[in-house]
Amino acid sequence: MTLRVDSVGSLLRPPALSATFARWRRGEIDTGTLEEAQDEAVREVVRAQEKVGLPVVVDGEYRRSTFMDSFADVAGYADLAADLWAAHAARSLDVDAPERAEAPSASSATVATEPLRLVHNRPREEFAFAQGCTDVPVKTTVLGPDRVFATFDAEGSRAVYPDPWAFLDDVVAVEREIVAGLVDAGCRYVHMDAPGITAYVDPPSLERMRRRGLDTAEVLTRTLAAENAVVRGFPGTTFGLHVCRGNEQGHWHREGHYDAVAEQVFAGLEHDRLLLEYDTERAGSFAPLRFVRPGTTVVLGVVSTKSARVETVDEVVARVEEAARHLPVEQLAISPQCGFASTIEGNDLTPDAQWRKFEVLLEAAARIWG
Repeated sequence: MTLRVDSVGSLLRPPALSATFARWRRGEIDTGTLEEAQDEAVREVVRAQEKVGLPVVVDGEYRRSTFMDSFADVAGYADLAADLWAAHAARSLDVDAPERAEAPSASSATVATEPLRLVHNRPREEFAFAQGCTDVPVKTTVLGPDRVFATFDAEGSRAVYPDPWAFLDDVVAVEREIVAGLVDAGCRYVHMDAPGITAYVDPPSLERMRRRGLDTAEVLTRTLAAENAVVRGFPGTTFGLHVCRGNEQGHWHREGHYDAVAEQVFAGLEHDRLLLEYDTERAGSFAPLRFVRPGTTVVLGVVSTKSARVETVDEVVARVEEAARHLPVEQLAISPQCGFASTIEGNDLTPDAQWRKFEVLLEAAARIWG
C-alpha cells in the first residue's frame, strides 16, 4: 500500500456526539439512541475526509471513549475499560497548560478474572459500517499487545495466570482473532496502537515497571515478539504500528529519544508501516531511522495534534528532507503525530485547524512525491 499521507485514527468528536455520550453514561438515553448518533457522526466525518482528499479514511474512533476500547470486549479482562475510565475521570487536566501528565493506564491495573476470550469483535463492526459509507479505503486501529500487557496486574491475576507470559500469549490470540475478523470483512489496512514502546526510553516509566518486579529488557523483547505474532500470516493486508509519547487533551506522558531502542524496535518489527511521533524535540533526531528495515515505510508524525498552530508546507517539506538523509525518501510518508482525540474530550484545537493540518500534509506530499 503506497500512502504518502496517513492519519493515526482519532478525530475531534462533534460536541453533540460528546454530549450524547455523556447522557448515555448517566443513563438518560438507551444504547440504541447513542448508536444512531454515532452512525450519523461517522457518516459525516467520512464525508469530511473525502472532501479534504485523504487517500485512506477512518471512523474517527467515534464509537470509543478512548483509543484503548478495541480491547474492551474480552471476557476475563472486561474491567479494562472501567479501570481506565475511572483513572481518567479521577484526574483533572488543564488543557491550557500542555505538560507532562501521568497516563490513566499508568495509574490503573486490571486483574484477569478468567482466561481471555473475545466476546465481541467491535473493530470489525466499526470497520464494516465506515467502509459502507465510502469507496475510499478505511483503516482500523487496534490496541497492540505491549499496551495491553502494561495494564496487566500480574500479581492480582496469579489464580488465572500464574505465568504472566501466558497472559501475553492469550492477548496475541485474541488480537489475531480481531484482525482475522477485520480481514474477513475486507479491511486491508490495520494499524496497531503501541504508544507504550516509548516507555522503554522514559526513566519514570522504566522505574514504574521495575517497581512491579519486571525486567524491562525482557518485557520489551517479549512484547515486540507479540506485536509481530499478531500480524503474521495475513497476506494482502497492510499493517502499521504507531508509536507516540502520549496525547491526552494536549498533554504528553513520556519523553526520551528513540536511540536507545531503535535498533531492536525499528529493525525487529515486521509491520509494513511505522507511524512515529516526530513533532517535538522529545523524539530526538532522525538518525535512528538508519535501523529501519528495507521495504518498511516510516510515516513521520511531523504535524502536531496537540497545538492549534497550523504548520506550513515549507516546514513539513524541510522535515522530510532532513529525515531523507537517514532513510530514502521512497520509504517515507507523513501524518499527524497522533490522533486528534485519543480520549473523547479531544485536544485543544478546532475542527478547522484539524482539517487545515491535513491539507498541509497533502500539499507537502504533492510537492515531495508528486
